[in-house]
Amino acid sequence: MNIAVLGGGNGSYAAAADFTLAGHEVRFWRRDFARFGSLAEKAPLRLLDHNGRHDLQLAGVVADIGDAVRGADLILFPAPAFAQADVAEQLAPHLQDGQVVFLPPGSFGSYIMADLCRQHGCRADVAFAETGTLPWLTRRRPDEDGLQTVAITTRASRLPSGVHPARHTDRALAVISAAFPGAIEPVEDALSAALMNAGPIIHPPLIIMNAGPIAHFDKWDIHNEGTQPSIRAVHDALDGERMALRTALGYAAPHFPLSDHYNTSDWMYGNLAHDKLVDSGDWHEKLDLKDHRYMSEDIAYGLCLLVTLGEWMGLEMPVSAGLLSLGGVAAGTDFRKTGRSWSSTGLAGLDMAALKTRLETGAAA
Repeated sequence: MNIAVLGGGNGSYAAAADFTLAGHEVRFWRRDFARFGSLAEKAPLRLLDHNGRHDLQLAGVVADIGDAVRGADLILFPAPAFAQADVAEQLAPHLQDGQVVFLPPGSFGSYIMADLCRQHGCRADVAFAETGTLPWLTRRRPDEDGLQTVAITTRASRLPSGVHPARHTDRALAVISAAFPGAIEPVEDALSAALMNAGPIIHPPLIIMNAGPIAHFDKWDIHNEGTQPSIRAVHDALDGERMALRTALGYAAPHFPLSDHYNTSDWMYGNLAHDKLVDSGDWHEKLDLKDHRYMSEDIAYGLCLLVTLGEWMGLEMPVSAGLLSLGGVAAGTDFRKTGRSWSSTGLAGLDMAALKTRLETGAAA
């Protein structure tokens, strides 16, 4: 399959490497092309996984987003939600009928990017999809033998995924399943998938309740020393609000409770994923509380959406709202004004029937 990978973070490098390893033809693009370094000079990309080292020659590392997506069956964009608006503007002129854009995860970016592409003149019939987590637990590593290196600790085994517009679900998920065999599990629509996003549930309690150690120590592992019973209790309460919102909106189980990540093997990353993450040591890292994407994406976009959508539905969201407020104070901003609130999506004026129609068809009722 021809796959375009967009973005320059851990997930994009893992995608480019893993898809190449699987035999797909990958064209890799990022906004700051110069930062590709040796990859732009056709050097291999090194992948480390449980099977060892793989030095992989990518089909293309390109400066022009049009060259990346032209003829692509699947366009994978695993970048933070705050990059979606800029990339949508660049992507819009190049999309073609039948293509699939996949955001893992999206914070409702599948709807947002589809709408922005339309505003920027795109008339192609494109499916935008998202899921609840990045398909890899992954981190970039220091270069080895002069090669840029990415490590994959584990691969997702269950990816609950929704499509916008939902009328394209079968076609779009068939394409995505070819890239992630056996892992894709359909959900009702893009909003259902957005409410599977694990980042806004895992990360806000970890960074806010570990604010002291994060500021004090040069490096801190929020998933190891930073994951204590008191924080797990907040996780469970926060996740309870997420699942109550899904239920209120009429979305069916399974809701992928976060507790399964810690207590069973039946979550998105499967067998002993949390233990593998901790044992890798890759998350023992320097964190900037204000600027890290756990704050600028998971709180500002994912958690803000959760809180404000819940309030639109008339639900009490005390834990979610409290974490959103504390995060805003720590970051020196009001995320209700600057983040991805439900009102910012343009959908808050719809009634439930019109919302469901918009999510199904992509058009106003």
